[in-house]
Amino acid sequence: MTSLLRTYALLLTLLVASSAAHALDFSNHNISVGAKGGMSLSRVNFQSSVPQKLIGGMVIGASVRYIEENHFGLIGEINLEQRGWKEDFKPLEGYSFSRQFTYVQVPLLTHIYFGSDRVRFFINAGPEIGIMIAEKTSSNFDYKHAAAIEELANSYRKLEQFTEPVERRFDYGISAGLGMEVNVHHKHAINLEGRFYYGLNDVFSNRKSDPFQGSSSMSIMVTLGYNIRLK
Repeated sequence: MTSLLRTYALLLTLLVASSAAHALDFSNHNISVGAKGGMSLSRVNFQSSVPQKLIGGMVIGASVRYIEENHFGLIGEINLEQRGWKEDFKPLEGYSFSRQFTYVQVPLLTHIYFGSDRVRFFINAGPEIGIMIAEKTSSNFDYKHAAAIEELANSYRKLEQFTEPVERRFDYGISAGLGMEVNVHHKHAINLEGRFYYGLNDVFSNRKSDPFQGSSSMSIMVTLGYNIRLK
């Protein structure tokens, strides 16, 4: 499955690159810059499985968009996003644990839009790279010595993720989103987007001797943005 997604990411990258070259052949275009903010819901795809819930985080960012008149464009962004996971301790009660990672992410997206001059709907899709710049752990128990807590030690659940050191701060994956944009003025627009990200690189070490053979990120982002047309 991961191999297939990596192949898909490569094809998307080639598509975006060829689309960029194609876009340069047209003179009728507009360029806009924008800012956005919102929230993310994320988890980590552990192998072996770790019971978990989605954890909420912040998303803020800026973008440059190049659009052709034939319903096609390209978007480059730089965003700050919080990802991670929150443990699900059921059927145990009274325990709380989460790890959150802050990434600077750079997506390069194909932008396809349709609709009227006033209201447009769009699809964004393409590859993304990111770098982890911070991490935070929250817990209401001594997670560094979880194996010494009898109830947790006897629960037949993985405990290594509590203290597993981050092995790879660089991340890459696939982003795809749907949204709507409303032009409030000839050069000003507001947009709302929901976007899904699937990471293809593991956060933790994945050697055969390690606790986890996979630990890639997955997140859903909902953002509200404002664009200003420059040309």
